[in-house]
Amino acid sequence: MAQKFTYEIMEEIAVLSENAKGWRKELNLVSWNGNPPKFDIRDWAPNHEKMGKGLTLTNEEMETLKSFLATLN
Repeated sequence: MAQKFTYEIMEEIAVLSENAKGWRKELNLVSWNGNPPKFDIRDWAPNHEKMGKGLTLTNEEMETLKSFLATLN
């Protein structure tokens, strides 16, 4: 039996890419099951009616990633 969950996109931050069918890879702040929002990277169908598998990051994880990416210059 599939587990039900809820989500609310609290802030749409960036569209990273879009494919020919209109699905977009987005960076958003998303609250899952009423929990505090996390940074979320995943593919979304138009109007956010469907989603693909994704990755969520806490504020601390996002800061670590941001620091690492800054060193790649």
